[in-house]
This record gives sequence, structure tokens and C-alpha cells, in this order.
Amino acid sequence: MNTQTLETIAEAIAQKGYIILDDALPRELVEQLASRAMSVPYKQAQIGRGALQHRNSAIRSDHTAWLEGQSPIDKRYLETMEVLRQSMNRALFLGLFDFEAHYARYDEGEFYAKHLDALQGRSNRRLTAVLYLNSDWQSSNGGEMALYLDESAEPIIVEPLMGRLVIFLSEEFWHEVRPSFARRYSIAGWFRVNASNSYTIDTSR
Repeated sequence: MNTQTLETIAEAIAQKGYIILDDALPRELVEQLASRAMSVPYKQAQIGRGALQHRNSAIRSDHTAWLEGQSPIDKRYLETMEVLRQSMNRALFLGLFDFEAHYARYDEGEFYAKHLDALQGRSNRRLTAVLYLNSDWQSSNGGEMALYLDESAEPIIVEPLMGRLVIFLSEEFWHEVRPSFARRYSIAGWFRVNASNSYTIDTSR
């Protein structure tokens, strides 16, 4: 990401809490990530964290594969997010200390019901980043993210177009993934703060 893009993101997060960007990352990197998303081994997605994780297909039915940084392509994406993390900390003093992410695959009919990525005051996820990896996506394919700015307003509808990056405050915005009618890929990631009450590092996932 260039300096102008980083400044644009910080300004938008400070003013309204979210931003939707097209082509924020190099096209070549996005295409490599899209190719990798089609080949990684996926598992049925779960809800909850740690020992409380469990499957609930009434809430989400997608499949996920965590980025571990072992692939050069994954590593490059994680390095890009590290640049963003440092920039957000300098500009907004968010105290972000870590980033975790997974590939997400939605097969036909799969969805993720309306939810928050973080419960206010009870989670270490502070900022959500979603990168879409779908070439030639059509509106008829569904799979949009609905981002709710408040309870009374109509949501912002975000089509999962190739290279589109959505960033928003994890504790503030309810959102959902509407049913997809074609296989749909993305990377969902979260910048985290240390929510531990001791001097130990708060673990991810």
C-alpha cells in the first residue's frame, strides 16, 4: 500500500469507522491470492473462540483456512497488513498488536448471518479487513456483504468484486454475508489488541 492509500484509510476510519476500497493492493498479488484461495484445504467454519468454538450452520455455513505465513503468497499479504497495522497505530493510536486472517470459501447457498466480529468491551478484535478474490463476479451471483451503519438505516451492500478491500471497526458494525449462488472467495482478517488483564500475551483464535 502506498502512503496516500494508508492516509485515506486512517482518515475514513477516524471519521466514519469504515472504508471500501477498490484496487488498494497490487493486482498481481490479488491474483496470486485468488489462485491460492482455490487450492488451500478448507474446514467447515465455526463460531466462538478457543474452547467455545462449535459449528452452527444456522448462523454460518462457509468454509475457512487460516493464513499461517508458510506460503510466500500468504506471507506477502500478511506483510502488507503489517504495514497497515503500523500505519493505523501511528495515525489513530489504536494499540493494534497482531493480525489474524483466514481464507473463506462460500459454496452455492452458503451464508453468514448478521453478526458482530467483536462484542463491545469483551473482545480483542478491533479492526476488520476483508479482501475479495472473485474474478468476473456478477450481481446475480449474490454473496454480498450487508454492512449496517446503525439499526434504523438500510445497510450498505458490498459486492465481493476482485481486489475490493473493506475495512471497518469490529465492535461497531453488524454485517452479514448474503447467500452466494456461485463459489465465492475472500480473506477475512482482524487486527487485535491485547485484551489480557495480566502481563501475558492474549492469544488469537
